[in-house]
Amino acid sequence: MKELPAILLESFRRGGRVNAAMMDAITDADLNPDDGQGGWNVGQHIGHIAEFRYGWLTRISPPHAEGLFDLLDGTEEKFWLISRDLGRIREAFDQGDAAALEAVQSAYVEGRNFPVAYTSDPAHFLQHIIVHDSHHRGQITTRLRQSGWTKERLDALEEATWPVWKE
Repeated sequence: MKELPAILLESFRRGGRVNAAMMDAITDADLNPDDGQGGWNVGQHIGHIAEFRYGWLTRISPPHAEGLFDLLDGTEEKFWLISRDLGRIREAFDQGDAAALEAVQSAYVEGRNFPVAYTSDPAHFLQHIIVHDSHHRGQITTRLRQSGWTKERLDALEEATWPVWKE
């Protein structure tokens, strides 16, 4: 039986810890800043990151999407957070990560790939989550900087997240 690469599992878990540290630093007021040019605001980026797990699981492993919940409403082009409850958003991250990991582990145990995507190896879904989250966290940090976060707040966010990758 093929096993998930340990380094990928560790990277996926570290990515989850970085997301948690980011959520710990965010306040309700921080969800509002956007780029002033029609781009997503911080809340939309955060919701999109968490929703990514649910959205893909509904396509590649629907049983693993059961019990997860939508954070967004609207269309792919124009959407918004259903709830600004930061605890609820954090819960969506935690549940989505657990479901994604379980879906990939189940595919490995059963010796199958996902029929719609990640057909060469189901673990590519976890890689995609890591890369996708990192991309949007960078955009979030840019929005927060543009919105007037102080150097101290930005440094605190960096101090809470960067060491996770240097362990």
